[in-house]
Amino acid sequence: MKHSYQRWPSAWKLLLLVGCLLAGRSAYAQTATQESFDTGTKTTYPAGQVALSSGSWTLDDALLGTSAEDHRMGTQSARLQQRGTLTMDFFLADGASTVTVQHAAYGTDASSAFELYYQTQGCADWVRVGQPVIASSYALQTASFSVNVPGSLRFQLRKVTGTAARLNLDNFTVAAFAATPPLPVAGDNQHLTMGNPSGAVADVNQPFNYLLEKPQYALSYHRDRGTPNWVSWYLSRDWQGSAPRQDDFRADETLPAGWYRVQGTSYSGSGFDRGHNTPSADRTRSVADNSATFLMTNMIPQAPNNNQQTWNNLEGYSRTLVGQGNELYIIMGSYGKGGTGRNGYLETIDQGRVTVPARVWKVIVVLPVGTGDVSRVNANTRIIAIDTPNDNSISPNWGQFRTTVDAIEAATGLDLLSALPVSVQQVVEAQVDNGPTN
Repeated sequence: MKHSYQRWPSAWKLLLLVGCLLAGRSAYAQTATQESFDTGTKTTYPAGQVALSSGSWTLDDALLGTSAEDHRMGTQSARLQQRGTLTMDFFLADGASTVTVQHAAYGTDASSAFELYYQTQGCADWVRVGQPVIASSYALQTASFSVNVPGSLRFQLRKVTGTAARLNLDNFTVAAFAATPPLPVAGDNQHLTMGNPSGAVADVNQPFNYLLEKPQYALSYHRDRGTPNWVSWYLSRDWQGSAPRQDDFRADETLPAGWYRVQGTSYSGSGFDRGHNTPSADRTRSVADNSATFLMTNMIPQAPNNNQQTWNNLEGYSRTLVGQGNELYIIMGSYGKGGTGRNGYLETIDQGRVTVPARVWKVIVVLPVGTGDVSRVNANTRIIAIDTPNDNSISPNWGQFRTTVDAIEAATGLDLLSALPVSVQQVVEAQVDNGPTN
């Protein structure tokens, strides 16, 4: 995450930020604050305070809209014009890990952009989180911001472009600090515990193997294919909850500036599904976690029957294994060029900017819940490796496509379980799983 610090020389900015963070580093509760904008009344744009369900907010160049042109989930949503702002008049004691907010262009207005800022209690400066988000759709979309700041803070939403265009904001949700897991690091229960399969790094000069680390998963992205090389994630009961499927497919704004960003509509009419790598149903602990799985950097063009039947069956079985007292380390990827979807064979879509893979693979390491996970993998550990054609005529029985980790490595050039001792890799990567499939 990159912060933009406003109106302060560099040395003073650093001292201010350190002081602010130290002053607020006391609360670690794992709660959430939600604001639906469905309570309170404000029908004009001039600045004024309004009592909402979460507390008092100041709306400047903004109102609470209830018209047919206000895109909203409930009875009303915030509508901003010009350089409108929505500002919390109160502080959240438990800090913030992630923030999500739904957005849309008002009525049929042109696109405009907004930004999220936070202010820690006792500090005058506002700190921008992430990059501007463009509200261009006429249906609500979800934007997710990674904050990861403890202690007492408050938020402000600012409309920053599209002076004449208006935008709607709705369902503002703050997950408290430490409510989501940290970014992948060495150790148990991390998305890269079993290794970084391609040695991916977050270096703009590595466009074919660019590392993206998210709280919900880690991946290696291939800029010119428009898809991930692989996605790796950890799955346990801790990741399961009651959050609904968000279906907010969207571009990943964290990709380097200047790179083409695959859009939520880029697969339209292609005959291929927007096929998740990390499944939506693997991330139901919170709305933010589920929403993160709908970033297009987590997608491949996948034949509908491959996605909805074969892979859906394997994903469901994975969650069954978790319910039986296991924790899983999962790596999924694709390779080759050319697949057969609902409309026939294609090698690329989105005007050649997204490659349709020929093969789709997955490796699952199954361990009973415990600690010291890398050291517990041995010849008796169940490792499921499958490699399927990206073909709409595929069998729904994923068990027919079992193979070895060695075979997938030979096809892709990856080192999939590189964190394991070489002697262990030599044994477990040569085995074909023969366990149950449901």
